[in-house]
Amino acid sequence: MRATTLVSCCLLLAGLAGFGAARADAGQKNYRLYCMGCHGADGSGSPVNGIPSMRGEVGHFLRVPEGRAYLSQVPGTLNTPLNDAETAELLNWVMKNIAGRSVPADFKSYTEADVKAYRASIPEDIPGLRVELVKRIEALAAAGSK
Repeated sequence: MRATTLVSCCLLLAGLAGFGAARADAGQKNYRLYCMGCHGADGSGSPVNGIPSMRGEVGHFLRVPEGRAYLSQVPGTLNTPLNDAETAELLNWVMKNIAGRSVPADFKSYTEADVKAYRASIPEDIPGLRVELVKRIEALAAAGSK
């Protein structure tokens, strides 16, 4: 009987550990479901087909104030069925696992409240905003290399 109880406890603990891991991997799961089809498993996208690479790049958007909001407003993010908390988990996973060194040292994780606030005001011209943000990011990089 004691062996059965020990096995039951081990299975219960393993299940609980798995639950925590599953929660921690929610961002990865949602990336696979909603982003990987276009951006690829490693985030490299298909620039030749108009799908930008996120790999080692996407964190640069955090260097300009509107860039942080932009990442939760792009159609690919905005049009998923993810709620604000799930979107925050997804964006944080991307920053940790795909953005690489492009993430600023002072990066603060996205929160549910952040995403909710960003989604309350969606810019009318997302592609135009992206062009403007990239220009500003490139100008910052050029100024920093001088």
